[in-house]
Amino acid sequence: MISLFEAFFELQKAPHQTLFSRIPFSMGDLIYIISGIFLLYYLIRLLNKRSRNGAMIRLLVLINIFYFTYQIFWGMLYFQTPIIKKLSRQEAPELNRAKIAALHYLEKCKITRQLVKENQHGVFVITDLKSIRQEILHQQTRLPTYISDKKVPQISAIKPSLFKSVMSFTGILGYYNPFTAEAQYNAELPSTFIPFTTAHESSHQLGFAREQEANFVGYLTGIDSGNMDLRYSTEYFTLKSLLRFISVHDPDFVKSALDHYSPAMKRDRAYEKAFILSHQGWLDDFFGFTNNLFLKSNQQEGSVTYSYFIDLLLNYEK
Repeated sequence: MISLFEAFFELQKAPHQTLFSRIPFSMGDLIYIISGIFLLYYLIRLLNKRSRNGAMIRLLVLINIFYFTYQIFWGMLYFQTPIIKKLSRQEAPELNRAKIAALHYLEKCKITRQLVKENQHGVFVITDLKSIRQEILHQQTRLPTYISDKKVPQISAIKPSLFKSVMSFTGILGYYNPFTAEAQYNAELPSTFIPFTTAHESSHQLGFAREQEANFVGYLTGIDSGNMDLRYSTEYFTLKSLLRFISVHDPDFVKSALDHYSPAMKRDRAYEKAFILSHQGWLDDFFGFTNNLFLKSNQQEGSVTYSYFIDLLLNYEK
């Protein structure tokens, strides 16, 4: 049954992306805004006894249309065969191997960081986002066939979200809109986040629904890229993911690794921390909680444990 939904997604994704990629702004966000207005309208009508029954019927119809469309175009893809089962080995991540990998990516980050641009404050800055998008599409055609046999439409449908100011306070870096096949990212993020976030959301467009699998495909997309902005953002994400995993078991190792960041990497990290701290609040907690429920309801680990990406990374490299 799931294979039918996979086949349908493969069949419709190119025309679906083409249709909305021609619109210069996020059409998906506009649909969400209009839907929110309709939802509010019907909720208000529910308070009126005379219009309550009609409003309830219309509201239920609207919700069911959205839910049915979501499941057909996207929701069922969460039940695809996990990537981990396509790898030759499926061993649990070992702490020592994670440490070795972390030191490896630390050295890679130091080298690549010297090859990218920075602003007047010495912080990494993206120079050409369009070339990053094109490079992501190109690198997707080079994914290992035993991991992905999905078609790459080569359509740039990656757009900044209209909700960027709100997103900065929610901890959400980007999202895929299954109704318009658009990949959204928060344009206010520090440059260290944006290239990899773009690769991650573009992985959803290919048909990888699970968050950590989209991270892994984003990793494969960016790690050997000739675009230094994309490569640095990918290496830096991978390093941070490894250190996050290790920190639960050996915080002293993580502290030592952070101390060995290059001066430029330390500036990037300080800028990231300042951005996150300046946007913390109740929205961050609320969306963290709801995102956790959403992930768990779709056969995923939730937002607290991200070890699946480490599983994939270490098994792939082994």
